[in-house]
Amino acid sequence: MMTFFVSMAADVLVAVLLVATIVSSVKLSRRISKLKADEAALRSTIGDLVVASATAERAIAGLRATLDECDRTLTERLAGAERTSTDLVAHVEAGESVISRIAAIVGQARTATAAAPAASSSAASAGPRPVVVEAAPVGGNGERVGAALAAAQALSERALDRLRARAA
Repeated sequence: MMTFFVSMAADVLVAVLLVATIVSSVKLSRRISKLKADEAALRSTIGDLVVASATAERAIAGLRATLDECDRTLTERLAGAERTSTDLVAHVEAGESVISRIAAIVGQARTATAAAPAASSSAASAGPRPVVVEAAPVGGNGERVGAALAAAQALSERALDRLRARAA
């Protein structure tokens, strides 16, 4: 009888162990199913990331091309601005040179006009008197141009008066 109890106890123990194995197998099967579902979601996420990274790489390439074009355009514009600046400096220097030469001519004309009053009193009876135009004081560029214009007009009127006097 003892063997019967031992055999029965062993069978009950095997049955309990078999039930425990079945329960843990079911739990393990559920976990594996969840992992497979998570794996599918993970694969989908990875696919989306690959597409997004490819799109980002194309956008970066486009931005680099745009940046290179902007750099070239800016370089060209800066070079053009430098050339224009150099040209402007040269024109300003040339203009100042012309103004200083005209100022020197005006100074010589004033000296000649100051020395000529004695000669003009004797020439007044002989012909027309030269027109004396006072030049504006030399200050800014506008005043210099005005003084140069006045001096040029005075010189041209004097030359015209001299020609008329010689023709008469």
